[in-house]
Amino acid sequence: MSGGKIIRWKCVCAYDGAPFEGWQSQRGGRAIQDVIESRLREIFGELIRVHASGRTDAGVHARGQVFHFDAAWKHGPEKLRAALRGGLPQQIQIKSVRAVLEDFHSRFSATGKLYLYHLYLGDADPFTRPYAWAIDRPRPLDIEAMKKGAAILRGKHDFRAFSALNGPPKEDTVRDLRRLEIAKRGRHVRIAAEADGFMYKMVRSLVGALVAVGEGKLAPDDLRGLLKSGKRTTRVQTAPPRGLFLEKVFY
Repeated sequence: MSGGKIIRWKCVCAYDGAPFEGWQSQRGGRAIQDVIESRLREIFGELIRVHASGRTDAGVHARGQVFHFDAAWKHGPEKLRAALRGGLPQQIQIKSVRAVLEDFHSRFSATGKLYLYHLYLGDADPFTRPYAWAIDRPRPLDIEAMKKGAAILRGKHDFRAFSALNGPPKEDTVRDLRRLEIAKRGRHVRIAAEADGFMYKMVRSLVGALVAVGEGKLAPDDLRGLLKSGKRTTRVQTAPPRGLFLEKVFY
């Protein structure tokens, strides 16, 4: 099924993260990367490594994850997409496949990412619970206060206090949070976060902090102080993974 010149293939995929142990390959073989690489081995008869735009944690979903791999394939990209799609579980969808230049890299060529986080106000039904953080409280969230908090967080800051990094700094923790917007429709609340890059659990930490503002546990101005402190505290909770979607990667 393969043969000819080695080509770099850029793929966009979507997945329901609930049954998997995140994106990155795991010893037990139940990560999304493992499943895709297993299918590629079936197609090409050899181990082919895939490289993603980034790792999503266990339970996190994606509508626009990007990965690439190098392989010789003498047919067109649609036939490769069909071959990939044919052996994958229904929780993983290959949305597109195309040939790219050899210097393209799913991670290092990316200029930004957009994540969406979904909240549900009240007792969510069984079809909503797997894909949203259901917040069932007697007192409703103060959405306007959350929007004020989001305005403080937007922009270029050191977001170390909103990451899960521990110990001395090992990476640059300054990020340009280009967009942090909150939209409410009925009981559904959507938080959109777009930046040039995100640290480990950063989006879920931002959401957790905004929810704390909505609950009155933090004031919007407290977020300014947290940014300046550069220290992670228990005041910043990490939102559950089930409400988070990697929506799009920008190049």
